[in-house]
Amino acid sequence: MAIRLEDKKAIVAEVNETAGGALSVVMADYRGVTSGDMTALRAKARAENVLLKVVRNNLAKIAIRGTEFECIDEALVGPTILAFSMEDPGAAARLLKDFAKEKEAFEIKGLAVGGELMGADQIDRLAKLPTRHEALTMLAAVTQAPITKLARTLNEVPTKVTRAVAAVRDQKQEAA
Repeated sequence: MAIRLEDKKAIVAEVNETAGGALSVVMADYRGVTSGDMTALRAKARAENVLLKVVRNNLAKIAIRGTEFECIDEALVGPTILAFSMEDPGAAARLLKDFAKEKEAFEIKGLAVGGELMGADQIDRLAKLPTRHEALTMLAAVTQAPITKLARTLNEVPTKVTRAVAAVRDQKQEAA
């Protein structure tokens, strides 16, 4: 179906804006996936702040120019869905990896982070990144550990003094 020039410009501008604000992108071949399954995938993507785009490859190549995702240019072959992670770099990778496990027809082509194109076999590198909440929790635990240790150490001093006094008392009571 032919697309008017104004519509093409709008699509390119929208994908360029999305790519400019995204942290990572995952590309997949969606041939053989039903429209109902794609609708379910889109709903999950919205919940995780992942933007899914199905764009003609020539328009996508124009749209990614000047962004850190220029590296995916050569991988844009055949029907491709682009999943842009907007807040969590691993969100799109986790989403599409889980979807690919459920649907054999869905095939991950590759991903890009920080201007580096990676193959589909590298999806776990990105999918296993902690979410923002998990990373903040780990940081809080690491930050809290020295303070907790100091408090325990300071608490040990009066405990040891109390034990020593109790031992001396017990000794005097036995002697008497």
